[in-house]
Order: sequence, then structure tokens, then C-alpha cells
Amino acid sequence: MILLTLTFMVAVLLSIYGVPLARRAALKFGIVDRPDGRLKHQREPVPYLGGVAIYLAFLVSLAFTFEFRHDVLGIVLSGTLIVMLGLIDDFGVLSPGTKLAGQFLAVFVLIKSGIRIEIASLPEWIDIALTVFWMIGIINAFNLLDIMDGLSAGVGVISAAFLCVVAILNGDQTIAFMLAALMGSLLGFLRYNWRPASIYMGDSGAMFIGLMLGALSMIGKYTEGHSVSLLTPVLILGMPIFDTLFVMYIRFLRGLPVFLGSPDHMAIRLRHWGLSVTQVVLISYLGAALLGGIGLLVMAVPQGLAVILSAITVLCLAVAAVALTRLNVSSGVPGLNSEGASRPAERTGAL
Repeated sequence: MILLTLTFMVAVLLSIYGVPLARRAALKFGIVDRPDGRLKHQREPVPYLGGVAIYLAFLVSLAFTFEFRHDVLGIVLSGTLIVMLGLIDDFGVLSPGTKLAGQFLAVFVLIKSGIRIEIASLPEWIDIALTVFWMIGIINAFNLLDIMDGLSAGVGVISAAFLCVVAILNGDQTIAFMLAALMGSLLGFLRYNWRPASIYMGDSGAMFIGLMLGALSMIGKYTEGHSVSLLTPVLILGMPIFDTLFVMYIRFLRGLPVFLGSPDHMAIRLRHWGLSVTQVVLISYLGAALLGGIGLLVMAVPQGLAVILSAITVLCLAVAAVALTRLNVSSGVPGLNSEGASRPAERTGAL
């Protein structure tokens, strides 16, 4: 436990030190997110490269405290590929198809390293198909969630914390150490990404969070008590999953491409209820924590009660989705003056 705490603290300190360096580098070379008056309403350009700082803090903290085994190296290599892919995409030169192909390549590296879903009752090809579906979904879920200051990073910390509890309960040191390093690097970044953010993580950071959490949740142990515990990682990562499914549903109803940026996210719709950005982010944190807690309960309680808990959770999420669907967001993002320069505001993401 001491070494685990040390890994977390080293990651926090490295991130706190590295993020300002990444910010200065981004400003020097013009790697910034510029307001466009349509979906990006921040008052002035905000530098990217926060994702690179998160990645380096994660990697170096592990190097100092943990042995790089074969499976760890596979996850690190896949994470490196996704960070590079996101960094290139932050320059706006990748099409959605090319970006998706790069994500498939990163997932292929995971599978080749033995990091995949393994369900004894299913054929191997179905396990591999589920692995690809899960990983691509979670990578893009966190990318889509990155639309407000502190939102994706904070939800990532909460999700990682619950997965870390599962790993500690199962005695899986590899997963626990990697999650501790991820939590520390995200917390250090959050120091500068809280509203008003002085730096964004960009696609490189958002996709890196999704890949790490997707991979580490995928190889955890959940079903020692009963098979319903397979829902535990889905619940722990329920906030980005819910937002992604909700956005896809709304864009389908509106006849819009799923990959197109639009104000259809849960967080932006909550803004139309008159909530501030900080309030929306904190509510999202609370939702992520509640879903994570339910995920742990599903593992701990008997199978019958686990089914009831899961069903009630799905029902509540469905009711929330219906309520959010009825909100009219055609007036744009609230809280901006005619010039869109009242203060830094949310960004509406796409794949």
C-alpha cells in the first residue's frame, strides 16, 4: 500500500510540474484551441498538449515504482499509439475514418499483448469482438465527454478510483498500480483544467484516459461471486457510456452524423436548466460516483439483488434521458453575450 501511495503521489507531482511546461510549449508553437463562434465559445485560444503531460506523468511514475511486465508494456505501447494519434488529430488533419483506423490499431496491440476480454463460456472470436467493441466505445466515450473544463479528467479520476478499489480487493497489483498512476496524473492536470481552464487535454488526453480505463477495467476480475458482476465495469464507467449513448440517440433523431459536433450532450443540456458549468461538472462527478458505488454493490450482493439494482439503475438512467431529451437546446450555449466572450465556456466535442 505504501508503494501504491508513492506511485500516486509521484504522478501527481510530475503532472503538476509538467502541465505548465506543456502549456508553454503549446503556446510557443501555436498548438491552441481557437474559438469558432459555433461550438467553441471560449474567450481566447486555449493551449492543448495537456494530454501529453498526463501521459508522461503516468509513464514516469510507473517507471519509478513498478516493474514493466509483458502485459504492462502492451498497455503502455497501446497508450503511446493513442496519444500520438490524438496529438496528430489535435492539429485537425485526421478524418474520422483515419482516426477510427488508428484506434483499431491501438486495440490490436492490446489484443496481441493478451489484453482482452476472456469469458470462458464464449468462443474466442466473440471475446475478441467484444474487446474491440468495448475498447473503441470507451475510447470515444471519454473523447466525447471532454466538453467542459474539468469534466472528462474528473470523471476519469472517479472511475479509476472505483476500479482501483476492485483491483485492491482482488489483490491485482498490476491494475492497482496503473490506476493509481492514472489517478495521480489526472489530478495534477485537473489543477490547471478546472474552470476557467488554462489548458485542455485535447484528443490525445481524452482518448488516453478512455484506452487506459477501458483496458484496465476489461482485465479485472468481477465474476467470482456471480455472473451479473460482469456489469460492474459498465456501471463504473457508466457516466461516459450514458453520455455517448444519449448523444448518439439525439443525433440519430435529428438526422445528424454521430461524428458531428453538436450541443446534444447531457452536460450542455443541464446548462439549459440554468446550472453553471461548475455545478454541471460537480453533478457529473456525483453521478459517476453513484454509478461506481452501485457497481461495487453489484459485486458484493447476492445475484438476485444485483439484478434488481442493475434494473433500477437502468430505469433511472432511461428516465433521465427522456427528461434531457425534452430540453430545447436550439438557442445555443447559455451564458454567452452577443460576442460570445463573457467568459470561457464549454466545448462541444466530436469523435
